[in-house]
Order: sequence, then C-alpha cells, then structure tokens
Amino acid sequence: MPSVGSVADTHSVKDREMPDTPQFAGPIAPPARLLMGPGPISAYPSVLAAMSAPLVGQYDPFMTAAMGETQELYRSVWATTNEATLLVDGTSRAGIEAAMISLIRPGDRVLVPVFGRFGHLLAEIAERAMAEVHTIEVPWGQVFPASVIEQAILRVKPALLGLVQGDTSTTMLQPLDEIGALCAKHGVLFYSDATASLAGNPFEADAWGLDAATAGLQKCLGGPSGSSPITLSERAVEVIRSRSRVEAGIREEGDAEASDFVRSNYFDLGMILDYWGPRRLNHHTEATSMLYAARECARIVAMEGRDAVIARHRLAGDAMLAGVRGLGFEAFGDVGHKMSNVVAVEIPEGVPGDEARGAMLSDFGIEIGTSFGPLHGRVWRIGTMGYNARKDAVLTTLVALEAVLRRYGVAVAPSGGVEAAADVYAASSAEA
Repeated sequence: MPSVGSVADTHSVKDREMPDTPQFAGPIAPPARLLMGPGPISAYPSVLAAMSAPLVGQYDPFMTAAMGETQELYRSVWATTNEATLLVDGTSRAGIEAAMISLIRPGDRVLVPVFGRFGHLLAEIAERAMAEVHTIEVPWGQVFPASVIEQAILRVKPALLGLVQGDTSTTMLQPLDEIGALCAKHGVLFYSDATASLAGNPFEADAWGLDAATAGLQKCLGGPSGSSPITLSERAVEVIRSRSRVEAGIREEGDAEASDFVRSNYFDLGMILDYWGPRRLNHHTEATSMLYAARECARIVAMEGRDAVIARHRLAGDAMLAGVRGLGFEAFGDVGHKMSNVVAVEIPEGVPGDEARGAMLSDFGIEIGTSFGPLHGRVWRIGTMGYNARKDAVLTTLVALEAVLRRYGVAVAPSGGVEAAADVYAASSAEA
C-alpha cells in the first residue's frame, strides 16, 4: 500500500473527476433595494466608495493617521472629549460585548432596565460575563421614568447600569439625560447601547454623564454593519486598566498582570486601547475597509453638522409618521417617546403581514421590517435613517405601501400617505 502523500496516491487524486465551476462564481451582483426597515439601511454612496479605497498596512503612517482622524471625528459624533474614543472591529454587538465584559467583574451586580428585545440582550451578555444580573421591565411600547430607575439602583446597588437608548424592537427612545447624574450620585458605572439611535437622535455623552457607550454604523450613521464606535470615560478606563493583561510575546517589563483580567481576548478593551493608543501594541489586524467606512460615516456627520443630521432624521421621521397615519395606520407605543428614525405601525386586520412585506420587496424593491417576540406579525417597522432620511425615500415608500394595502383590500384614501408626508416637508420649508 502506498503511503499517504506518495506518488501513487497523488496520481489517484489527479484522476478523479473534478466538479464543474459553480454557476454562482461570477462577480457579486445584489439587486437594487431601498432599505426602509429598522436596519441595516442603504449606505451613503461615499461610504461605499470609501470601502473600495486601497488597503495599507496596519502600521503604515497613513493608517495610523486615519485611526487618529476617526477617533477625533467620533468625539464630535458622541459629543465627548473622551480620549478613549475608538472602534471595536465587529458588528454593534461586538461593541456591546467589549464594553460589558471589560467593565463587569465576575460577581458584580448589574442592573438592566428592559423595554424591548435589546434590553434582554444586555442582560444576556452581562450574565455571560458572570454578573449577578437584575432586571426591571415595562410593557413594550413604554419607557422608564428616571425615578423608577433610581428606585431600582437603591434596591440593587449595582456596579453597572446597562441601558439601551433606542430599542428598534419597540421603536422607543429611553430618555438618558437624568440617568448619568443618578449613577454618579450612587457610584454606579453608566453604560448605554446607542446602536440604533446615535446620529439620528440627540446623544450627549459628556453632558449626560455616560461612562461607556457603543453603537453601530448600519442605522443612522449610514454605513454597513461591521464596525462599532465606542467611547469611554476616564472612570471606565480606570476600571478597564485595573484588569490589564498583555499577551505573552508582546509583553514588556513592567506591564501589569491583573488576576481578574478580562476573560475574552478579542473583546479586552485594555488591549484594544493599547492598540489604538501611543504604544500601538499589536492586538489584531485592523479591518481597514471598515475603518474607512466608519471614518466616512462620521465625516458626513461633521460636514453636514451633527445638529443638522439629527434634525434631518427628525423631519423624515415626522413625515413618515404623518404618512402612515394618512394611510390609516395606528402607530404602536408611546409616540411621545418614539425614536426619530423608525416608526412601528399596527398591521391592519386581515392583512398577512409577512406576505405583504414580501410584496413590498418583490414588486417595489423596498424592505420594511416586522418585529420580535410579542410584536412579530403584529407590527411593521419602517425606518428613515442615514442616507434614507430624505424626502424621496419617504414618499416612494408610502406610494408602494398604499399600493400593497389596496391589493389586500384595505380601504385607503388616495395619496393620503404621500400628501400627509409632503405637508410635513412643506411646513418645514415654510418655517425655514
């Protein structure tokens, strides 16, 4: 018998019939889509262009300069002076996990107010970080008064409060402006997940007393999923640094070795800070194209003006809300606390929700979303964010939605949605 790798064995492999080239092996060619769901959304054209820029080495002076520029741009987006403002390579969930696993020591008490699916996610990640997790809940479609959160802080005495700002599962926007002062008063670290809300709704990291906040590109920032902006206060950095551990192989004399080091290597923010900081200690190979995308997302906000971008989202959201009401929809939840960039509407009785969404996609190339858990099949979620927070995208979506509703026998006022939305835009122009 010939041994493995022998001439005879090689010959037998060569003689085998090789499969034909797969028919799908041509260049990728996605269909044209207008993504008007709760995210991801259609990216800004300049973001897509930035992603096609040539790659450079991770320590090339151009690369390190681009990293520094990106940090400065995101300080503006977050409204912070935090030096520790950077990117975590990965989707928005990577940023969430990096923040929580780096700030939570095993056995820490963590309080998570839950008002939708993504509050449950924070609790899940905290549990995996071996925290003692405590939750409080309100019905989906509502938010928490600051007084209720303070009562829970007094009862639980947590080391960290984890709070979603905008939960797209319910479209609710949790007020944060009073929470930071409460956390500081009671010695609690304050972390917020702003994945779905940053750049489309007000967010004031310093003024509101955030210790840590994370986001993603695929919502109001108008980019692809795959990079997570994060900002950390000095107090948060102190906690992270107290858990420092540098990998063998790059460890230098004098590097601290904490006994309660962060149990994830990839999500250890101490090592990521060293990678982005002056030491440039190797941690992973930076996702160059995603860095370019993240930089361009933040550059767009800076060039248009952060307040102007937030106002554009508010106007598009107001127009879409008026439009769906003009079509006879009832908005879900406490509209007074709705996110600017997404609205949930009750699906009319007798309309097969998923089938109708499928018709929007197949016939008009427009994607809208349903929701999760108790809201799946009950509501549609329609987003107006990033590049799609604009008049033509709003009106086009309403025209298509009207046509689909008629197909399923819903009595709709002719052009009722478009006219109501157009009136909002006209009123805004008149005020300007």
